Amino acid sequence: MVVRLARLAPPLECVRLYDLEAGLDGFIAIHSTTLGPGAGGCRLWSYPDMRHALGDAMRLAEGMSYKNALAGLPLGGAKAVLRRPEGEFDRVALFRAFGRAVENLGGLYVTAEDVGTSVADMQEVASVSRHVAGLPSAEGRAGGDPSPWTAKGVFESMRVAAEFALGRDLAGLTVAVQGTGNVGADLCRRLADAGANLVIADPDPARRDRLSAILGAKVVDVDAIAGVDADIFAPCALGGALNPETVGKLKARLVCGAANNQLATPDIAALLLERGIAYAPDYVVNAGGIINVSAEYLGEDAADVELRVAAIAPRVAALLERAAREGRSPAVVADEMAEEVIAGAERVAA
Repeated sequence: MVVRLARLAPPLECVRLYDLEAGLDGFIAIHSTTLGPGAGGCRLWSYPDMRHALGDAMRLAEGMSYKNALAGLPLGGAKAVLRRPEGEFDRVALFRAFGRAVENLGGLYVTAEDVGTSVADMQEVASVSRHVAGLPSAEGRAGGDPSPWTAKGVFESMRVAAEFALGRDLAGLTVAVQGTGNVGADLCRRLADAGANLVIADPDPARRDRLSAILGAKVVDVDAIAGVDADIFAPCALGGALNPETVGKLKARLVCGAANNQLATPDIAALLLERGIAYAPDYVVNAGGIINVSAEYLGEDAADVELRVAAIAPRVAALLERAAREGRSPAVVADEMAEEVIAGAERVAA
């Protein structure tokens, strides 16, 4: 069953997904299609209830609109969130049901991997829908798992942000990484290669400890990671990592990580500014994945992805410099810049 809900708040539209037999239960939130079809990954997570799932979908979709706009992509913003069934479930049936829902939207939404989903899941979606990326790539073409591109963009952004905020390169700095999934682990490997010292935390002890053994990273509990003695804090797990409590504990002078929606509430941006903590806005630094997804969907090659991902760090540097010059939070400045891009496209369309 696919139920289209009333428009929640302009320009947001939300589609309710439900198929009891397939185990499908979730939402597709479409925030904007001004620049192109709404694009954003599909997240599979154990939400406590559908209210939380809907809220996550709406926040993530808005973030994708801003991310795609600042990355210069011909895409709007959208996101799918699916509630993970309890116990054993038929993954193929679930993602084929999801794929049929995506196809029913007729290109209004383009999906790909996100937290809890994989290339294999997107292949099941692709068996019933054309509007999917993150598939195995042909030689020289864009495609495949987008997480390495996300990690690359975050790493290069962190390098320029450290030069700006701390006046030095990453070598010898201590980075506290919250979350060691695909992107977080890749980022840790890049940081270790650059000579940084790592402190890591993850709710999956086996995953965390494997990475620690390889890289020699110090391990702390998830609840302690924000307050460790570090130069940089890198949230790479789920959203909301920055709240009044965690910001109050931070010893790091720079926050730069891969997680979406790092600010629990918008006013956290002002709190970081007040404490003199530099913040590289999440949707600017983590755009590498959607850049790869966009190139794949548009039939571009890996060289196009390289060029666009290489532009992320200079964009972050310019954003941090502008925010400092104006005495404002980089989060506020980034939002304004993205809104200007979308508004400009709306004026052209009118």
